[in-house]
Amino acid sequence: MPDTMRAIEISEPGGPEVLREVSRPVPVPGAGQVVIRMAYAGVNRPDALQRAGAYDPPAGASDLPGLEGAGTIAALGAGVTRWSVGDKVCALFPGGAYAEHALTDAGQVLPVPEGMGLREAACLPETFFTVWSNVFMRGGLQAGERFLVHGGSSGIGTTAIQLAHVFGARVFATAGSDEKCAACVQLGAEQAINYRDADFVEILKKEGGANLILDMVGGEYLPRNLRALAVDGRLVQIAFLQGPKVTVNFAPLMMRRLTITGSTLRPQSDAAKAAITAQLESEVWPLLAAGRLAPVMDSEFALNDAPLAHARMESSAHIGKIVLRIEG
Repeated sequence: MPDTMRAIEISEPGGPEVLREVSRPVPVPGAGQVVIRMAYAGVNRPDALQRAGAYDPPAGASDLPGLEGAGTIAALGAGVTRWSVGDKVCALFPGGAYAEHALTDAGQVLPVPEGMGLREAACLPETFFTVWSNVFMRGGLQAGERFLVHGGSSGIGTTAIQLAHVFGARVFATAGSDEKCAACVQLGAEQAINYRDADFVEILKKEGGANLILDMVGGEYLPRNLRALAVDGRLVQIAFLQGPKVTVNFAPLMMRRLTITGSTLRPQSDAAKAAITAQLESEVWPLLAAGRLAPVMDSEFALNDAPLAHARMESSAHIGKIVLRIEG
């Protein structure tokens, strides 16, 4: 491997313009780790939060942004036996994926699904880890249940719609335009609700209420989500685009036996992430290989155009995933 690499760093907290290309040392794998020569990296909301100074990397992680990507194994740390140099893989990273080489724990690496290119595979880890762990492992979604996902046209939303649909749930989604709603229906949503024109609470209540809601909006959506839940319903919170603080009447939660839970992926232990990896490989990767699931691709930017990629994401005009092209 070379000694140095191109990477995108955050020069100071701020807007997309603070992202800049620099030269950094190539990381060296420790025990149980791998270095991946990156072909593509996915762009995600947590990257923008880190760039703005609102989401620090966990201890020991790279200060560079980037939580997912795909490429080929370039170096192995002691004790890594599953992978070989040259294997095509995708992976979850604690940080550092906006670079020509990136380091991660070997337990968070997955093979590129059969028939899929590196560009598409780069968009799998962050969203599929997040959706699988929160909707199925934490939220316990079952076939036949009514599932509502907010932000249905986002990377998380398009993944959640497909996974919930393929596992037999009745899927409802919210989005901010008729175009985005149409995309949600095409992916498997039974009904897509334009939140600018309709009240998702009333629509879900007419259906008997949602058994499970996946929300990344927060703020005033929290009490509305509780009203939209069925008896014994569950709300899983994974982000707070409208803020984490709100006044809520908890009496309905007690009377209707509701559950509020949530998680963030990045701070979890390597062991916890490895457990998610194992479930994804056994339960979801065969569906990707069979073409029953696929990432929804929005746009591609060169590595040095990372500011434009962040601006695209924060405009909320995108449908699906945004990627950075690192090779070439």
